Amino acid sequence: LSFFSGFGPFRQYLVNSSWEAVKELSKRGLGENIDLRIMQLPVVYQKAKEQVFKIWTTLQPLLVVHVGLASYAKALIILEQCGKNKGYQERDACGFHPEGGCCMLDGPEKIESTVNMKTLWKNISVEGLDVIFSRDAGRYVCDFTYYASLYYGNGRAAFIHVPPLSTSVTADVLGKALQAVILEMLKQYGEGKE
Repeated sequence: LSFFSGFGPFRQYLVNSSWEAVKELSKRGLGENIDLRIMQLPVVYQKAKEQVFKIWTTLQPLLVVHVGLASYAKALIILEQCGKNKGYQERDACGFHPEGGCCMLDGPEKIESTVNMKTLWKNISVEGLDVIFSRDAGRYVCDFTYYASLYYGNGRAAFIHVPPLSTSVTADVLGKALQAVILEMLKQYGEGKE
C-alpha cells in the first residue's frame, strides 16, 4: 500500500495544484501491484499532523508521499530530502502556528527520508523532466507535515513540491510527472519490479 496526500486551498490558491496532481496520479495509477490511496490534507498544522498520524497507525503503508504547492517553484518537481522540527512561525490557513514553532517536542532537529532523493534526482533527470533536489522544504505546513510523517513512519515518507497550476503546468502534466517520479522512487523500495 502506498499513500499519497495533497493539500487543500490556502491564501490565493483556491485550487491547490498538489491535490490536483495527486488526483491525476490516482487516475493514472502505478501498475496493478500497487494499491494507491489518496487524501487531501488541510493547510493547518495540527489537523495535518493528526491525519498523518492516523495514516501511519491505521494503514501502516509501505511509503507515504506528500505533495505540496511551492509558489516559488523553479522546476516542475522538487524532491525534498528531509523535514525540519523547528522554526514554524508562519500562520496556517486557520491563523495558527505550532507552540514554540516546533513539530515534535522530543524529536530530532531534522529527519532524513529513507528515499535517497539525490539518486532519484540523478536517475530521473534523463527523462526530460525538470527536477530539483532540495534539503529545505520551507518551514510551513508542508515541511511540518513531512517531518511528522518521517517521525511516525520511521523515515518512510517522501515529499514532493510542485508549482501552481498555469497554462503550461496543468494537472495532467503534473500527474504524468508525479507518476514517473514515484515509479522510480518505488524501485528503491524493490516494489514495482516485474
